[in-house]
Amino acid sequence: MIYNSVQQKIANKIEEESRISNWKDWKWQLKHSIKSLDKFEELTGIRFDEKERENLHKTFDKFPLSITPYYLSLISKENFRNDPVFKQAFGGIEELITLKSELEDPLSEDSDSPVEGITHRYPDRVLFHVSNICSMYCRHCTRKRKVGDIDFVPSKAQLKKGIEYIANTPHVRDVLLSGGDPFMLPDSMIDWLLSEISAIPHVEIIRIGTRMPVVLPYRITDKLVNILKKYQPLWINTHFNHPNEITASAKEALAKLADGGFPLGNQSVLLADVNDCPRIMKSLLHKLVQNRVRPYYLYQCDLSEGLSHFRTPIGKGIEIMESLIGHTSGFARPTYVIDAPGGGGKIPVMPNYIISWSTNKVVLRNYEGVITTYKEPDSYEQKMCDRDCDNCNLELNVKEIDESDAIGIERLLSDSNDSISLVPEDNERHLRREDEIVE
Repeated sequence: MIYNSVQQKIANKIEEESRISNWKDWKWQLKHSIKSLDKFEELTGIRFDEKERENLHKTFDKFPLSITPYYLSLISKENFRNDPVFKQAFGGIEELITLKSELEDPLSEDSDSPVEGITHRYPDRVLFHVSNICSMYCRHCTRKRKVGDIDFVPSKAQLKKGIEYIANTPHVRDVLLSGGDPFMLPDSMIDWLLSEISAIPHVEIIRIGTRMPVVLPYRITDKLVNILKKYQPLWINTHFNHPNEITASAKEALAKLADGGFPLGNQSVLLADVNDCPRIMKSLLHKLVQNRVRPYYLYQCDLSEGLSHFRTPIGKGIEIMESLIGHTSGFARPTYVIDAPGGGGKIPVMPNYIISWSTNKVVLRNYEGVITTYKEPDSYEQKMCDRDCDNCNLELNVKEIDESDAIGIERLLSDSNDSISLVPEDNERHLRREDEIVE
């Protein structure tokens, strides 16, 4: 039975006659979410002194508190200040410290929003914000400016604006539903939304980003899974940050999704004093793959307001990746990325394994420090590519291939244009050249 003594005590404090059927009802969990300091102290028995209470009230006035009873039950009362669940779910006065480098919208999602709810950053995919509400407000959230906005529970009319944009943008083949948490929407709304998007001919896959298996696993009901099954291919990414979050209830939720046929991925955030340890991270990754979840990304903590206490040096992330590459299965390793401030997108950051190279050899090192060489081919003939794929002599038999012009670094490497450099528009030297031409 997935119901322990700690959970029983919390449930009985909430409702004297509470049963396991109540505890495992996700709507009951949401109804009784802990949203005040007083309620937190009452249910956990943890007490704060007056000065700390004053500071916590200031924090929660700006960044609201919301914890599901389930996730609350995972906090170790005896050592709560060092507990990874407490640190992610609760908060402190440090959240009110805003550095000059921190931004309200560090990833410029609003700047890359052509219509309400859509962020279109990459050529072939969009992020669709379908809700700003979560079952729990993570203290490290990159969208703290939005999450918890009770005025943004989108109507069908609002969502249709995003759907119409996707339908009118033929090169969008991949749609990621995010928020908040898409699974905060009612089943009927999820069904309608997936139906509308999957009916768009050029949409090949839909992805859903959710933290429900972590903070409210009872949301993953048989009814929800049966709705999702109708819209394959559907990919689901979740967000476990610490092995303590992979409980029996979480495993049950993940099993339902995996048995439903959905590829599962996980996106972790590297958080100081939570998971910035090679052993903790390896334990998390191994538990994930045991539950049929493939580690996808390990994010460097974003430059959102009030997150400086969570951020680690990038070197810590490199150290963790060094502890994984060669030391565990390839499919158990995430890609370590920095989501570039200003909307530059995800930039992989990895240890350097190329030591040097010449015209015919590459010198490499492996995870043990062994140095080796790879012999380049002597007779490789470059095939000039003008991106006219219909008339290419390679017998690829690929239909509906993308013949768009290359951009960015791909453009510099391409044979299809004469670009030799990418120059920032405010480059002083080039602006001076233009001024001289005008004169």
